[in-house]
Amino acid sequence: MPELRELLISWELALKADRRSAQTIKSYTEGVKQYVAFAEARKADPLSRATLRAFCVHLGETGREAATVRARQLGVRRFTSWLAEEDELSADPFIGVKAPKLDQKVIEPLTADQLKALLRACRVPGEATAARKLRARRDEAILRLMIETGARAGEVVAIHVDDVDLREQTLVIRRGKGGKGRVVPFGPQTGQAIDRYMRLRRGHALASRPELWLGDRSKGFSYDALHKTLRLRADAAGIEGFHPHRLRHTAAHRWLAAGGSEGGLMAVAGWTRPDMLMRYTRAQAAARAAEEAKRLNLGEL
Repeated sequence: MPELRELLISWELALKADRRSAQTIKSYTEGVKQYVAFAEARKADPLSRATLRAFCVHLGETGREAATVRARQLGVRRFTSWLAEEDELSADPFIGVKAPKLDQKVIEPLTADQLKALLRACRVPGEATAARKLRARRDEAILRLMIETGARAGEVVAIHVDDVDLREQTLVIRRGKGGKGRVVPFGPQTGQAIDRYMRLRRGHALASRPELWLGDRSKGFSYDALHKTLRLRADAAGIEGFHPHRLRHTAAHRWLAAGGSEGGLMAVAGWTRPDMLMRYTRAQAAARAAEEAKRLNLGEL
């Protein structure tokens, strides 16, 4: 199957030409690479539906999350669809293949105490080095932004300096999921955290770069770096099972719990379908309903 590996390079170029996000490209190509390796190891036909089903079963049996299995299979199906479009295959062998069933996993939002612990984990003593102070202010600004707005990790990493308006307290997400942009408001505390970071950022070796977030030792700041640094802060805060995506769930819950509208939340979070809102806010729906019922007091006649 060396020809599939060679075509994978061409497909990656096509994905970049279509302006797919770096995270999407990585997810798709990783799925295909794993699938080809699986087929090679078993000397199976990679264009057979039976092989694709066996691959999904294998992923599940080796402990992969249902969402991961779905993403890997989607990458393979996108690849063969492209092969057919490019006349590398006479027909797409996986056309009509359904995605694996995705478990309706309930993700609990972080509590107020956990959020405060996360922010405390970003504090540094006054005698800390300039690099350590920069990291601390950067991480606090990122955390406050994600906690308040629910912006996706990939969207946060892609922010440029010119995308932030501290006077108006707004942020432009130039290219969200699906290529859609939007304007996101933030409050004074988040604005202050970003401002404090940006003032320190002026002394960074890469201060002239357009990207807002910068790393250590003259490095930029990648998607993987964001995941790593926030997990380190979560470990310091004593939060188990942390993943940056929990901040998006948390932001959605806090918005509704504070009385914010569903329409407003969808606009800020970048959702176009109500089912996505329900998926992210399901965990605490009953608790919010109970609080709302107390405020309404409909039993009083």
